[in-house]
Amino acid sequence: MRAEVRSMNSRRDDLPSHCDTGTSCAFTIQMPNPEAAGCVERFATFMSLLLVIITFPFSLFECFKVVQEFERAVIFRLGRLRKGGARGPGLFFVLPCIDTYRKVDLRTVSFDVPPQEVLTRDSVTVAVDAVVYYRIKEPLNAVVRVADYSASTRLLAATTLRNVLGMRDLAQLLSDREAISHMMQANLDEATDPWGVEVERVEIKDVRLPVQLQRAMAAEAEADREARAKIIAAEGEIKASRALKEASLVMVDNPMALQLRYLQSLNTISAEKNSTIIFPFPMDFLRSFMSPGAGTSITHSPLPV
Repeated sequence: MRAEVRSMNSRRDDLPSHCDTGTSCAFTIQMPNPEAAGCVERFATFMSLLLVIITFPFSLFECFKVVQEFERAVIFRLGRLRKGGARGPGLFFVLPCIDTYRKVDLRTVSFDVPPQEVLTRDSVTVAVDAVVYYRIKEPLNAVVRVADYSASTRLLAATTLRNVLGMRDLAQLLSDREAISHMMQANLDEATDPWGVEVERVEIKDVRLPVQLQRAMAAEAEADREARAKIIAAEGEIKASRALKEASLVMVDNPMALQLRYLQSLNTISAEKNSTIIFPFPMDFLRSFMSPGAGTSITHSPLPV
């Protein structure tokens, strides 16, 4: 840095005379590259390579590492991230004492969100739990940008569950679980995207209501069913009365239809194996045994004047 300042001063002396008159002049100061390896780092790298050569071939067991198909390795050399991104799958090389690496699993991971006591928009307290499926899509961000991506995703899922359910009514919470799951997935995926985490799926497992609220909802549902049953029974009686009216009109026009209906009723009663049968006997059967004047109307004598 001092050498650069001296070179800057020497360049300033070589400037034209108009810079000495008070006019503004621009100076470019070249700062050292922070990514460039220093002398200590180069010396440590040289010593590590020397150690590998001295302990050859036993050092190969520590220098060569293997990651599986579903894993990636993020390598740091003296605290700095190595160029080339994550390594794997397969074999990669590390230097002892100066290189450290961390494996990241790319498979889908699932975890249960603990039951959360949520106050819905209509002031009802419910306990809701869910399950979240996520995977790592960018291993470098998952290692560098967040300390523990798994714990952070779990805490964020619990908080998001409370926030999303707090904006819904109890009826919406019970009947529209799929929309709530999609909304929670979108919020989680947007929040965890800088961490290299992709939330694939969110499912609401169970919604537990207080016992008193369950009893009240059961009583309400039972009353609703009873009301609908009474309405259905009343409508059935109206239809039956209309059908009986139409049948009576048919029987008035044809008396034999009434006789056939009596016989049908008698057959139905006898099929039940009853010991006593009470059956109304039609009076039309007795007309043939009655006197000819019995069926006619009785003539009254005129009243005395």
